Amino acid sequence: MAKKERITGVLAPVVTPFRKDYSPDAERFVRHCRWLLKSGCSALAVFGTNSEANSLSVQEKRKLLDSLVAGGVPPSALMPGTGHCALTDSIEMTRAAVEMGCAGVLMLPPFYYKGVPDEGLYRNFAEVIERVGDERLQLYLYHIPPVSQVPITLALIERLLGKYPGIVAGVKDSSGDWSNTKAMLDAFAKDGFDVFAGSEVFLLDNMRNGGKGCITATGNINPGPIDRVFRNWRSAEADKLQAGITATRKIVQKQPMIAALKAAIAHYGNDPQWRTCRPPLIELNSSQEKELISELKANGFTMPGLAP
Repeated sequence: MAKKERITGVLAPVVTPFRKDYSPDAERFVRHCRWLLKSGCSALAVFGTNSEANSLSVQEKRKLLDSLVAGGVPPSALMPGTGHCALTDSIEMTRAAVEMGCAGVLMLPPFYYKGVPDEGLYRNFAEVIERVGDERLQLYLYHIPPVSQVPITLALIERLLGKYPGIVAGVKDSSGDWSNTKAMLDAFAKDGFDVFAGSEVFLLDNMRNGGKGCITATGNINPGPIDRVFRNWRSAEADKLQAGITATRKIVQKQPMIAALKAAIAHYGNDPQWRTCRPPLIELNSSQEKELISELKANGFTMPGLAP
């Protein structure tokens, strides 16, 4: 069966709304995903770090995926996170995503055990690929050592590409280290390996060096301006556009990121329930939220079309 067309552009690791009892709110989730696709996101990396994905069960994730498709979000615009500590959970989620027709999956390494060798990580990814056993699979590796503390090395990527060309499709580099992203681009972009920056701060540099876009937290609230950088990276105004999205990012990341994103959506969407985080995460306090919103407003920030 034919593979889906490769995703490029701006992807948001979509924040997950919760009800007062901390259960996922599918209605708000679908509504936000539809707004993102309408407002500049090329696709959605649901169940990423900023989705509080590791606070969600496999069953909850599968129900949310079903709700998205039922709500009119095309599977071809989805790159769900499917990496878990338990190998069987990774296999189940990856198989479900492929069977649903998702364009790709974004896979964390198993992250509980630290200091594991590349051989162990290779076996993990290879086992998922082999057991899913579907040529439609497009697997994007998720490198986020500041959080996972389990890095995906260049040597591991090279080995996986050698064994599974066409299935191992790319990487999200959330190292926060441009030199690492550049090394991935230099080593593998020529071989059709798609490199996404993990922050829009690096989007212009990534595009200029053969990258495919970014998968970024603030894509949840600022998709239009980030998309303009992606679409105009060759233009004379590219550096100015990049400076604008970098300034917004700096404001947001002064606060705990997930709570800040939810506070912005709650404010600009006039929907206080959006503030809720699932424990152990907590919401911004009133002074943090006041600082965030006042700085965003002073910077001319808006979220057009968000409020019902």
